[in-house]
Amino acid sequence: MKPPAFHYHDPQTVSDVVALLSKCENAKLLAGGQSLMPMLNMRYVLPDDVIDLNKVAELAFLREAGSVLEIGAMTRQRELEYSKGVAALCPLMREAILHVGHRQTRNRGTLAGSLCHLDPSAELVSVATAMGAVVHVSGPKGNREIKFSDFPADYMMPAIEFDELVTRVDFPCWSVGHGYAFVEFARRHGDFAIASVAVLLEKDQSGKFSRVALALGGVAAVPVLIREVEEILIGQTAGEELFRAAGEACRKIEAVEDTNAPAVYRQHLASVLTQRALALADSRMARVEVGA
Repeated sequence: MKPPAFHYHDPQTVSDVVALLSKCENAKLLAGGQSLMPMLNMRYVLPDDVIDLNKVAELAFLREAGSVLEIGAMTRQRELEYSKGVAALCPLMREAILHVGHRQTRNRGTLAGSLCHLDPSAELVSVATAMGAVVHVSGPKGNREIKFSDFPADYMMPAIEFDELVTRVDFPCWSVGHGYAFVEFARRHGDFAIASVAVLLEKDQSGKFSRVALALGGVAAVPVLIREVEEILIGQTAGEELFRAAGEACRKIEAVEDTNAPAVYRQHLASVLTQRALALADSRMARVEVGA
């Protein structure tokens, strides 16, 4: 199939993009194009204008600012995969990136493109949820920040205005030696996950959990941070029964049902994958603690 006719724009600065968004009432932003181009070809979207971000150099960067990773909207997924800074400070992101599509798609796909498409099965969306990322956007009214917990307005609908664009996403990093794991179930490698779990863990000096974050992807209409798991784990010592209780808490989620899987199956996956992810994250902490 062929895309509909549209006006093509090729700006080189963020201010140029904002100006275009202000005057183009029915525009789409082109980042990596991994989602937009198929949607254009199948005519799921019918924009009058397409604004290409690929020459906006100020949107592509990766830098460390203390305990925060600041990542430009147009930073390629492949760059995140090979970044030593990401591997050291944010290993959860690197592990999740390896599940994103294939090498060819990661070469073009961008961080903000994935987050703004906001497919609840997308790996980077789950990572941003678990890490409490902060999204920076620019528009004709200026700049603003959005906590990622407030970013999903609805199914595949980010909480940004039509005349705004994402410029940067901040990922607060956890302490050195924290536990992490990203586990998903998909029909084939590279497919969107039917269910996924992103876990981050920290312990106090007594070996009890002091900080926990667990996000479920692909199970509900939006990525979900399971607060009940935090309540179950914090102040407790790792163990099979504890992780099973956390898994059962995730089974209670109100899951979606579609042609890929019924709701009850997604609930089952949420429980099983949670237990696996917690055990894996905890084992990684143990290796760090003994100096491995």
